[in-house]
Amino acid sequence: MLVREISLPGEVSQALERLERAGWEAWAVGGCVRDSLLGKKPADWDLCTDAPPEETLRCFAEERCVTAGIKHGTVAVWLAGKPVEITTYRVEGAYSDCRRPDTVAFTRRVEEDLARRDFTVNSMAYHPARGLQDPFGGWDDLERGLLRCVGDPAKRFGEDALRLLRALRFSACLGFFLEEGTEQALRAGREGLRHVAAERALEELRKLLCGEAVGKVLRQYGEVLGVLLPELVPMMGFPALEFDVYEHTVRSVEAVGPDFLLRMTMLLHDIARPFCFQKEGARIVGYEGHCALGAKMADRVLARLRADGDTRREITRLIALHDGPVEEDRACLLDWLAEIGEGRLQRLIQVLRADLLGQQEPDAGRLAALDRAERHLDALLAEGAVYSLRQLAVSGRELIAAGFAPGPGMGEILRGLLASVMGGETENSPPALLKRAEELRGFHPKRPRIEVCPHPSALGWES
Repeated sequence: MLVREISLPGEVSQALERLERAGWEAWAVGGCVRDSLLGKKPADWDLCTDAPPEETLRCFAEERCVTAGIKHGTVAVWLAGKPVEITTYRVEGAYSDCRRPDTVAFTRRVEEDLARRDFTVNSMAYHPARGLQDPFGGWDDLERGLLRCVGDPAKRFGEDALRLLRALRFSACLGFFLEEGTEQALRAGREGLRHVAAERALEELRKLLCGEAVGKVLRQYGEVLGVLLPELVPMMGFPALEFDVYEHTVRSVEAVGPDFLLRMTMLLHDIARPFCFQKEGARIVGYEGHCALGAKMADRVLARLRADGDTRREITRLIALHDGPVEEDRACLLDWLAEIGEGRLQRLIQVLRADLLGQQEPDAGRLAALDRAERHLDALLAEGAVYSLRQLAVSGRELIAAGFAPGPGMGEILRGLLASVMGGETENSPPALLKRAEELRGFHPKRPRIEVCPHPSALGWES
């Protein structure tokens, strides 16, 4: 059920009133109208107006204004501490680079501005007194859950290839189906994705993967996304235990919450399987090495998409470790905590669970063991279990004060103290640790580890 009356935030109402007091027309427009009609809270608000940009600036001369987009008619005005983007009605010329219009001309008619937009559900304008301006049937398409281009879909996608990804993103986030002509044009024009800037593609992909209907979109439009991510294509049709690797991947993506790091990890976690497999006769019996190779392949994908370093490191490490045995044993969990940290271990458990749930018949025993491991991990963290040097009750400073010489040997002693505390042999208190340090004085043992479960570094990933 759509909302018929939109409640505008105070800063948006104030912007409309200021423009109209100066003799100009103005509307709320685009995604904020769409989301409001759907009963969702818009992330931001955009206005369109017949006021030229310089007149918009004059209306808000006493406010903070950002003019980075003024060439295309956009001024960002800060009211009540919040930004409102105000854009002059415009029409656009040809798109020779499939990314941006070669020319922009301002117009006095809101209908002409709405006609240049991508989809009917984004081509509506709203005013509290004049109601909804909807020349292309956006309201009806919202009610039907339909995504339809304004005008000729082939032309719309040809103008700006980013609209191809936006169509898939809206389908994933809103759960909408693509209208037949729009879908045909999207499939026919998918090679246009090669023109999309990496940063813009990554942002759309981030939103798409976090959509509730992401599985539907990945299944229906895998060959379209394969232009942007050609590493997905070899998985399509490549046999796994029950179905192809791509279907397993889609199910794994669906099995984690709407977190980009986790969903991107699951999208890429098995990209190396078609290149790392062992056979007995005609039957595939394993995929040894696919974690390590998959991490390297994923890093190349993320670098191509211009992902930041933290994102690349997190996703590639999770992929490198995604076949690792995380057991419920306290010592094993402490070992993992010491190696990869709290946040990454929590995400790794979610990755391991999603990988299992992506199978046709998930192993109930392994799922139960992961659940127990997760509960035990939560209990360890709640009790403040020690797994890192910074948690020790003594540091190098206290050891020096107790007469220990600084140098490499001190680092070995501190690591020995940590292992002793993790193993339950020594209490984490200054007297107990100093006593244990005296026992370790003069010795330079290799870093002790509790090998109850295989060490993470043995799984093919070097930190």
